[in-house]
Amino acid sequence: MSTRSRPALVPALLSLSLAWTAAQAQTPVETTPVAPTLVPATPLPAAEPAGEPLAAEPRPAAPPPVAPAPTAPAAEITVYAESPAAMAFADDLAQRRGLDPQWVREQIGAARRQPTAIRLSLPAPRAAYKNWAAYRARFIEPVRLRAGQRFWDTHRAALERAEREYGVPASLIVGVIGVETLYGQHTGNFRVIDALATLAFDFPASHPRAEARAEFFRSELEQFLSLTHRTGMDPQALRGSYAGAMGWPQFMPSSWARFAIDFDGDSKIDLFNSPVDAIGSVANYFKAYGWQPGQPTHYPVSFDLNTLDKDALLAPDILPSFSAESFAAKGAVLEAEAKKHIGKLALIELQNGDPANGGSAPTYLAGTDNFYVVTRYNWSSYYALAVIELGQTVEALVKRP
Repeated sequence: MSTRSRPALVPALLSLSLAWTAAQAQTPVETTPVAPTLVPATPLPAAEPAGEPLAAEPRPAAPPPVAPAPTAPAAEITVYAESPAAMAFADDLAQRRGLDPQWVREQIGAARRQPTAIRLSLPAPRAAYKNWAAYRARFIEPVRLRAGQRFWDTHRAALERAEREYGVPASLIVGVIGVETLYGQHTGNFRVIDALATLAFDFPASHPRAEARAEFFRSELEQFLSLTHRTGMDPQALRGSYAGAMGWPQFMPSSWARFAIDFDGDSKIDLFNSPVDAIGSVANYFKAYGWQPGQPTHYPVSFDLNTLDKDALLAPDILPSFSAESFAAKGAVLEAEAKKHIGKLALIELQNGDPANGGSAPTYLAGTDNFYVVTRYNWSSYYALAVIELGQTVEALVKRP
């Protein structure tokens, strides 16, 4: 991906898949998925799988800023009943949402501060060079491919129905769920209420966007409590990622509220225990973000060095901004199919390490509006291409003679 700053982007989900984190850096192990007991959600990774930080979901007006607690340092707080700031937030939330103030206080007050969530929310040390080949290898590997084949074979009818009703390819749905949670095997072990409260009230001040992130998590905590109150789920029982993402597709609470659907027809939405609901919800998510049926996600691209203006091509980052004609005029060489593309294109750059120290030259592709839509699940071109290629590889395996 280009190191240039990207334009302001429409916030997306699911969902906070925080980049290049330990959650999915773990080696996958083939196990029988054990879904958490349901006692919603929006698109996001189980233990925050992979990719760069996922953008915040569009949401209702954010709650007012919460002043820092004037009492004990945050490090001394173990449960948020001890935090005046958290209790003030609970009272305000209850009033604005029309919820029982005592119930809201009890739920937030019982949340426990999670130092691990604080540590994982800090940006990883920025490497001088990213490595697409290494990133891809974390997901396009035998364990995940076998699990993907089983998932596709088991849920073929639901995948075909989702593609028919929403226009979103089955391969893309399979790719997302595989990258996010290894098909339900890694959905996260943090209590969601703990994760959201910790990042709402104790988001690390050293983060470059600390207040904006804290505001986002306060909004997600509000969405979570509203969701559980409305559906009867136990807010103290649900488990997810360190950032509060839930279920097979790792939806944040706001995404659950906006995009999750009952796709298995049992009159309830259950992204923890119903892979069919997850399939339909992922398809609904992408349709809502503007997926265009039949349009490729990307095309191969090479360069005419005599006319190449790579800086101009990379300036918009992953936002499609060029017609095929203007793309070519700046030195990008497209194949025949891409030359006929109707719509905008973006030059996508994926680094493959430092060429001066054993790495390879960057990988380039021409991204379409549909590629951009995939990045609305997680704002990373590396993530998007991993999802696309995992799904396509699984599809080739299940459809081979």
